[in-house]
Amino acid sequence: MSPLLVLIVAVLATTYAGPIVRFAAAPAVAIAFWRLTLVLPVTFALAARERQRIGVVRAAFPLMLLSGVLLALHFWTWIASLRFTTVASSVLLVSLKPIFAWGIAALWLGEHPTRTERWGIALAVAGAALIGLADARASGGALGGDALALAGAVTGAGYYVIGRRVRRTVSVWSYASTVYAVAGVLLGFMAALSGAPLTGFASRDWAVFAALAAGPMLIGHTGMNYALQHYRATTVNVAALGEPVGATIIAWLVPAIHEVPRPAALLGGLLVLLGIALSLGEGRREKFDSARGEPTAHRRGHLPSPFSSGEGKGGGGES
Repeated sequence: MSPLLVLIVAVLATTYAGPIVRFAAAPAVAIAFWRLTLVLPVTFALAARERQRIGVVRAAFPLMLLSGVLLALHFWTWIASLRFTTVASSVLLVSLKPIFAWGIAALWLGEHPTRTERWGIALAVAGAALIGLADARASGGALGGDALALAGAVTGAGYYVIGRRVRRTVSVWSYASTVYAVAGVLLGFMAALSGAPLTGFASRDWAVFAALAAGPMLIGHTGMNYALQHYRATTVNVAALGEPVGATIIAWLVPAIHEVPRPAALLGGLLVLLGIALSLGEGRREKFDSARGEPTAHRRGHLPSPFSSGEGKGGGGES
């Protein structure tokens, strides 16, 4: 399966995360904890099949540890924001990650978007801002939720940029298992310190946990982590802007939520989709050009798709 198709499927799998969280009564830290913990048996089983060299994982562990911490904070701040602001505002503010990812990747990895991708980022972020402004509220509670969502954008950007660096050498399931486990442990400690319960929830809460683990986590985040070996962190983050567009549509169509987007939000959604198309179109052109002389980031080795039977054969080191 092509990296582009994996990325598209991953983004589609994340679109219902925002709306479905509204149906859970559990605290934000518990939702984030179980979203991560429930996928670990699957990711560790698949990681065992990859036969990743222990030395490679050990060398990258400090960065994976930091990535797990950032992922835990990303989930906690984003899910908590949904208690105070709308699905559209929360998911879209979190999806400003491309701006932060651009800056972090440029400073740390020396990766810069092409001119076409910069136009794509500008259009997508402008569309996101337009939807956010159309959905803005004046109450202090909504502003607090927006601040939490923005914190989720910063931590999410750091998580993806680290993934871009580590995925050059570490295979996808080994990376995902380590990072998800670190994030789950940290969220467990946060729950214990805050006195938030991790058990005793209603069946509907457990259904939400399972749905978040199966789609947005296992397929969505892992698929994007796979794509980071083939695309820059900024490109993957721009593609992830498809999540709020889908989430806004779902929140509109589901009767129990029924948040009707304003005309400006619809226009913003179209701009987001156009920006994604520009960025991914540039990514496809770059990968085609790499067959004749690939960029440095693409010469670091090739790991097969996590959705193919050949994943992990021969380890995840550099080739």
